[in-house]
Amino acid sequence: MKPDVTFNFNFNFRRRKKLAALLGLALDGSKLDGVVLKHANGSLAVLQKFSVTLSLDPLTAAPELVGCEIRNQLDAAGVRERNCVVGVPLKWILTAQTELPPLAEADAKSLLQMEAERGFHSDVTTLQISDSRSSLADGKKNVLLAGIPNTHLAALEKILAAAKLKPVSFAPGISALQFPGDGKSGGVLALVIGERNVSLQISAGGGVVALRSLEGAVEDEAGRRTLHADVVARETRITLGQLPGTLRGAVKHIRIFGPRELAQPLADELELRFEPLGLQVEFISAYAPDEFGATLPAGVSLSAAFSLAARFLMEQKPAFEFLPPKPTFIEQFASKYSSGRLRTTGAVAAGIAVIVLGLFLFQQIELWHYRSQWSRIAVKVGELQAIQDNIRQYRPWYDGTFPNLAILRQLTLAFPEDGSVTAKNIEVQNGNTVTCSGTASDYASLLAMQSRLRAADGVNDVKLEQIRGKAPMQFVFAFTFNNRGAE
Repeated sequence: MKPDVTFNFNFNFRRRKKLAALLGLALDGSKLDGVVLKHANGSLAVLQKFSVTLSLDPLTAAPELVGCEIRNQLDAAGVRERNCVVGVPLKWILTAQTELPPLAEADAKSLLQMEAERGFHSDVTTLQISDSRSSLADGKKNVLLAGIPNTHLAALEKILAAAKLKPVSFAPGISALQFPGDGKSGGVLALVIGERNVSLQISAGGGVVALRSLEGAVEDEAGRRTLHADVVARETRITLGQLPGTLRGAVKHIRIFGPRELAQPLADELELRFEPLGLQVEFISAYAPDEFGATLPAGVSLSAAFSLAARFLMEQKPAFEFLPPKPTFIEQFASKYSSGRLRTTGAVAAGIAVIVLGLFLFQQIELWHYRSQWSRIAVKVGELQAIQDNIRQYRPWYDGTFPNLAILRQLTLAFPEDGSVTAKNIEVQNGNTVTCSGTASDYASLLAMQSRLRAADGVNDVKLEQIRGKAPMQFVFAFTFNNRGAE
């Protein structure tokens, strides 16, 4: 039997009040970028923006503490907007690919569900899954399935709740920077240089066909970030080689996003390697004037946070949506009950309530009964408890096995009577750990004494810890004593 899995295929937005302002957040490692945008009269305006480094890891630290830290940063930046769209880190996302033949939408969803169960290594019931479809020949579609563990999303929702924010969308930031829904941007390999990694996305045929996080491509050496262009070039070539032939041939551009001091050298390196293959490499440092279909503010900086907020305000559906669906109370009630079952359900609920009340009444009667019995024996129980406490306190002073004397007896029997081996100091710890030091006329006498001691009842783990000198020689040995065995 197939598990009942919720998929966000071809995400449809709920009818909601259109937002005029929105907070865009992009999480990249410990770095959090934010911008508050307002949409009015066909223009986008930046109200506030900030960039901070979080001291707590969102996945390992307590969500309440991370949310409190974010709230403090928002207050410091003067941000009061509660609705937010969040760019999730690309390293959270798992991907799988499949082909979809021409099918009705209901059949397509069933097929993609089976493909997800086969393609993902983890249990799909633990993932929030979305998909992006790209057109192939003969009416087929290439489908990129992307999933994020529900634990990651639950932690993110708790963090935002602690920060007094209301999420309206969870989406990858790279897909907002390089929007696959734009027909002019088809056939593009996009690279976004992050804090610790480089994000890679290939869009073609109207959708996303590859999504990767290149870990280890960026390193922090003595506070200075270093980009390994050879690693990015190698992984880019591998990713292109894994695409189907028709999609690989459709990729004509490589677009690089990031700080100029890292992006420009990478663009120069990739230009040498890929332009002979027919790929045009360019460094993107600013938005195109018609990027979002609205007038942009002058001098706006290119960022994933700005792109996420702008596309949501302009009602441009993201390539992947990972915000878990939140059914309304009416929808929950309607899915749980139907008109034909309502009376039966009510009767069952009433019966359960009566049973529960009866159990509580029976429990209360039992408590009354046992309280009355306790009141009669409480004084005697107190006296017995005092006697028991005295027994526990003084029992060690009246041990009938005489453990210390038993230890001395075994040592006396083990030491030779001719005085060739003598003891100077005997120390007993915790009643069973014995350390003995002394002198021996020769090594053979010492070994003979230890052999007799090992054979004695209750003696275990005889170890010679120290020996000095020759004739006479000083020694220290230790052993554990089991008084029950000697008894």
